Amino acid sequence: MLTLARVVVIICGLLLVGAGLWIAAYGNDGQAGLVIVGLLTAVTGVGLMAVLAFERMRYRSVAGEVPPTVGPPGGEAPGEPIDPRFRPTDEVFIDPTSGETMRVFADGASGERRYRSVNSGPGG
Repeated sequence: MLTLARVVVIICGLLLVGAGLWIAAYGNDGQAGLVIVGLLTAVTGVGLMAVLAFERMRYRSVAGEVPPTVGPPGGEAPGEPIDPRFRPTDEVFIDPTSGETMRVFADGASGERRYRSVNSGPGG
């Protein structure tokens, strides 16, 4: 998604490239100084847009880009017994994503909760 700041940087970069090429091509009948200034202006515009592209790649979250692995709806390995500190509660619900009936397990000391499919074997 392009934010307003990125759009402004892209427009400025394109304007710099266009102005630089125009100065280099038409500035005072090819004077060497204006050609150099025009080319440097165009290179600056290209650099601005390149930095924008590399910045976008550099700061992307790997965790946000990797698709989640397919696993049990409770998030734990299938068949793995649940930690003994978690005790089953009376809470049961249907997971809207998988459609499975889930039981809630809670750690009385920390309040941490785990969810296990009623059909998932040990601890469930």
